[in-house]
Amino acid sequence: MKLNDLQHTQWVLAARAEKMNPSVIREILKVTERPGIISFAGGLPSPKTFPVSEFAAACEKVLREDGSAALQYAASEGYAPLREMVAAMLPWKVDPAQVLITTGSQQGLDLVAKVLIDAGSRILVETPTYLGALQAFAPMEPEVVSVASDAEGVDIDDLADKACAEMQAGASVNTARFLYVLPNFQNPTGRTMSEQRRAALSRRAVELGLPIVEDNPYGDLWFDAPPPLPLTARNPEGCVYLGSFSKILAPGLRLGFIVAPKALYPKLLQAKQAADLHSPSFNQRMVAEVMKDGFLDRHVPTIRALYKSQRDAMLAALQREMQGLDVQWNTPDGGMFLWARLPEGASAIDLLPKAVDKGVAFVPGAAFYAGAADPRCLRLSFVTASVEQIDIGIAALAAAIREQLGELLGKGA
Repeated sequence: MKLNDLQHTQWVLAARAEKMNPSVIREILKVTERPGIISFAGGLPSPKTFPVSEFAAACEKVLREDGSAALQYAASEGYAPLREMVAAMLPWKVDPAQVLITTGSQQGLDLVAKVLIDAGSRILVETPTYLGALQAFAPMEPEVVSVASDAEGVDIDDLADKACAEMQAGASVNTARFLYVLPNFQNPTGRTMSEQRRAALSRRAVELGLPIVEDNPYGDLWFDAPPPLPLTARNPEGCVYLGSFSKILAPGLRLGFIVAPKALYPKLLQAKQAADLHSPSFNQRMVAEVMKDGFLDRHVPTIRALYKSQRDAMLAALQREMQGLDVQWNTPDGGMFLWARLPEGASAIDLLPKAVDKGVAFVPGAAFYAGAADPRCLRLSFVTASVEQIDIGIAALAAAIREQLGELLGKGA
């Protein structure tokens, strides 16, 4: 029998694979690689903030003093000195034994999904929410329910309605596995949950028996004042906390962490072992070397100052260029993003190709909704563009909006 006579191999995809979707943001980033495109699309930290010389020195020292261990397999929990540093830098008492080093905080979302979600189980998210979380949760086939949200965070009354879908003995019962939130400088909106809302959310979650997954990759990037105390600090046994080194050191290291209740930690650890055995031991040692002696206390303020100046430049450009267009936007108190809303009848998805033709890119907001999306919203990142590029890019965006509104007016006529 000849090889050509054999049947072709047939690959059958798992049902969960059908739930996997490409990242809209990653697809848009391909467009931004064209020469001359000013990108407000990617959630990328500014490379100006990467401490290259410090990592060069740390790399040499780690290899010289601890090279064999740094290049060997390591404990799944993570490098012990780094776990101790993470526990020490958090604003509530944390046992280093509760810290699990992950391959980026995105892996933390994946581990949480594997451990806490069954097919058909209900999970709650903000409106809108982080696209990467929706991607991590989707293969587990949950019922993702959006909770109404405003400028201060999730609506507490709507949260209770969405969490309590069953009645037992005349009392409502929580049926949701967890609520996923980004309280600080949220991706995509840039909003920060107020102290009053955090206190109310923590109380209501305890009353409902509703676990919270708190994602905080941007919390250190405040501009004028630090955000309120994390939700996890108020109820450590009822929360899983996710953090990242990507925004305060460098994303290419792919290091993040989970802080979990001791009852949940072993299962997250087992999921980690099944996923990749452990996060890169060399990278962990380098980060620990760079972080010692209070480096972050000196370094992070320089990131804040840079990002604040870029935010101010974008706000000024929006104020100048969007006059008469009925475009709305917020003023984030930290982080990397602001959220804008186009006039009635406009579409951010339809606007994108017009904007790209004029040399600027952004992310349409629809990708960040688990339920019905607002087609008029869009996300703008202000941290990777220079002030000059921000001025040029926002002017180009305004021109694209005028073009779209002109077309809409023509159709209406």
